[in-house]
Amino acid sequence: MLRDLGMIALGGLAASGIGWILRERHRDRKVPILSGWPRVVIVGAGFGGLRVARGLAGADADVLVVDRHNYHCFQPLLYQVATAGLEPEEVAQPVRRILRGIPNVRFRMTTVSKVDLAHRQLLTSDGPIPYDYLVLAAGSTSHYFGMPHIAEKAFGLKDLNQAVALRNRLLECFEMAVSEKDAARRAALLTFVVAGGGPTGVELAGAIVELIRLVLVHDYAGLDVKDAHVVLVEAGPTVLPTLAVSLQKASIRALRQKGVDVRVNCPVKDFDGENAYLGDGTIIPTRTLIWAAGVRATSVDSEPALPLDRSGRIKVGPTLQVEGYPEIYAIGDLAHFEENGKPLPMVAPVAIQQGEMVAENLRRQIAGLPLQKFVYHDKGTMATIGRNAAVCQIGPLRLTGFPAWVMWLVVHLVQLISFRNRLLVLINWTWDYLFFDRAVRLITRD
Repeated sequence: MLRDLGMIALGGLAASGIGWILRERHRDRKVPILSGWPRVVIVGAGFGGLRVARGLAGADADVLVVDRHNYHCFQPLLYQVATAGLEPEEVAQPVRRILRGIPNVRFRMTTVSKVDLAHRQLLTSDGPIPYDYLVLAAGSTSHYFGMPHIAEKAFGLKDLNQAVALRNRLLECFEMAVSEKDAARRAALLTFVVAGGGPTGVELAGAIVELIRLVLVHDYAGLDVKDAHVVLVEAGPTVLPTLAVSLQKASIRALRQKGVDVRVNCPVKDFDGENAYLGDGTIIPTRTLIWAAGVRATSVDSEPALPLDRSGRIKVGPTLQVEGYPEIYAIGDLAHFEENGKPLPMVAPVAIQQGEMVAENLRRQIAGLPLQKFVYHDKGTMATIGRNAAVCQIGPLRLTGFPAWVMWLVVHLVQLISFRNRLLVLINWTWDYLFFDRAVRLITRD
């Protein structure tokens, strides 16, 4: 099985390399955009937005992707940037580079301030942008549940800037601990609290403890690594609640074996920069709280207001069109689409599948054909807990330990946006695995 997975990974890399060579060979080919084509504007260059843009390649439409960043970020690996395993550019790719070979698709870096529904235009920092069809795919942001101190002082992990800031913080705490004479303050510097037991929190907690015990222990020989303490705090009764109970228990067991202090039924109530206050009354002295406890849809200001659910997600119908606005689609974390009476989870596979469906429906809508209804196909869930440890659930299949870890590596490697990214990430993972070393232990300043 592992040999087959390895062949899949190598095959994926080879296919990506061939595709990259062919795209480079034809990258200078230009096809004029016809001014009479309908204007499709896509807000957001994440997983869903790019799937729509790529799905409209060659369509009779003038497509414009807008985003406040000029890059697409592979968010599932941000935690590895934060824990010094990967460089930021290894999990990101310029949007213009991604779209370079698609003549009818353009990109503009700008910030959208409002959607003017009456005049069918976006109001942006660069002026108004008219549209005939609009796709809202702006993703999500951290949700702090009305706790302003946590919003102000905790570290998030939703974009590259936050990942680099967290990497700086982790390393700075060790640098400060070296010269700290007071034992209590030194212990607080070396205590890291991760709030949230979903995939991001679990993966991040495991990565931090391995960074400390396998790498930083050699860099900071004067420090007693036993003083370092990684705490994973979950408000609910277990971690990874969407997985089978057996996998939840295996995850907690693996985390604790690696040295993570896992606490369930224990939400974080406040954080003042020096202490984390938990729901059971416990106070943890720490200088670093990492927030992975919740996300909410990115706010989209519009006039008049779009139909929203209680969590701020835009209500869409079976074809992913916004209720009352057939020319507007919403996808991914931004969209409230119900299946079996519940909204779909805010995860990348949902955005990807919805992006593909919206591209097809836009083609049909432009051609005057009936639209298709969206049906989500759950392809499984997985999370890595660190070296040789992961959990994986694909239909009835349940995997833990090394086989699940290898599958996690293969899936995430293949899903990266370009052959160059895949190659660099594979090199870094191999180096880390063979030599117990993280190559990006840099404290940088913006």
